[in-house]
Amino acid sequence: MTNRQIITIAGGGSTYTPGIIQAVLNNADRLPLKEIRLYDIDSERNQDMYLIIDLLLKTSGHELVKLIVTEDPRQAFTGCDFIFSQIRVGGLKMREQDEKIPLRHRLVGQETCGLGGFAYGMRSMGGLLEIVGFVQEFAPEAWLLNYTNPESIVSEAVRRQYPEVKMINACDMTISLEETIAVNYGYDRKNWVPTYYGLNHFGWYTEIYDKSLGKDIMPEVIAKLNRQKLKVADFNEGDSSWQAAFEMMSVMTTDFPEQIPNNYLEYYLYGDLVVEKADLAYTRANMVMDGREKNTKEMAQKIRSGLTEDVLNFNFGEHGQYIVDMATSILNDEHRRFMLLVPNQGAIPNLRPDAVVEVPAYVGATGVEPISLRAPINDFHKGLMEAQVAAEKLLVDAYFEGSYQKALQAFTLNQTVPNARVAKKVLDEMIIANQDYWPVLS
Repeated sequence: MTNRQIITIAGGGSTYTPGIIQAVLNNADRLPLKEIRLYDIDSERNQDMYLIIDLLLKTSGHELVKLIVTEDPRQAFTGCDFIFSQIRVGGLKMREQDEKIPLRHRLVGQETCGLGGFAYGMRSMGGLLEIVGFVQEFAPEAWLLNYTNPESIVSEAVRRQYPEVKMINACDMTISLEETIAVNYGYDRKNWVPTYYGLNHFGWYTEIYDKSLGKDIMPEVIAKLNRQKLKVADFNEGDSSWQAAFEMMSVMTTDFPEQIPNNYLEYYLYGDLVVEKADLAYTRANMVMDGREKNTKEMAQKIRSGLTEDVLNFNFGEHGQYIVDMATSILNDEHRRFMLLVPNQGAIPNLRPDAVVEVPAYVGATGVEPISLRAPINDFHKGLMEAQVAAEKLLVDAYFEGSYQKALQAFTLNQTVPNARVAKKVLDEMIIANQDYWPVLS
């Protein structure tokens, strides 16, 4: 019997925490649980989440699991087995700035893509490096499973400062996209063995082998996308912004019908359409504040008032299950297959080896084993990726060197930006907005 595990949630106050804990509890046979620690620098959010998770444990028959809420890194990390990191440096208020500052200049305003994503990356690097430092000091043998965005940027920063850390970088967007396609077109995603390559939120499927059918179904999926637009699955039901994003999939596969793109590529390939549809007064950050954030606060308030019946209300699809599956694959040496962010090192044979790429990989007790592609990628994808990799590396350089010039180069080279003049304007505004979070650039 595997020893019961201690799990620390870094960013414990996140609205995604209940979904992750529910997934942990649902997989108690593969991930037996001793203790949960909620670590967050925002004590109010963390206390709210403590109430929600405490009620979840009690109502699901897991009241013997110890629950700790803390702002002390020594208490949070000492002796833990797994750290699930989902921090958001600056919170949703800074996400709002990430989205609205570029939009004022008629550029893509998005959380992880474009210049908003670069602003977020500059904040996230410092926050995640601090977490990794705590892990190295208090729990050097623990596995850190990272959901903190933007994944390519933060994983590059961690690789430079802490090359030996036991850290796996993952994004659940490919799984959410696969599940949405499967639900819409009548497949069972559990039968799929997909082949995919790219950067974080910047990639393409080249094959979706369906074991039950014994063939690659990607051509027929593309044909279906071109006839019938995707509708959001139940975990995003009623979300107009996700509905619009999934509908853009049909535009992309019509124009570029050889592969299935990650839905986030709309921001790079069709940024003008995204900007035309955007509402500068009410962006995605405002939707989240009025949706998940408000819902979480209301749950905590009800619990404080003594209510316990029909209070818990959350559904986050595959987000929680994905990170739990990674933990169990390590713990039980399951060698399951995931889409992960890894140093390229030949996985994409004709892309620079030091790029941080997203490719299929097996995960077991010793960590990650990336799967190399069978052939070089095409020049269109390679050109897009090479430019974006260079921009991301320049941004990481800017962070470590405190270089304004490197930051300007990164902003100019970002694939959503048409010229250096607007890149400089946005960078200068971002510096002012992020003065409490970014390193000084000179």
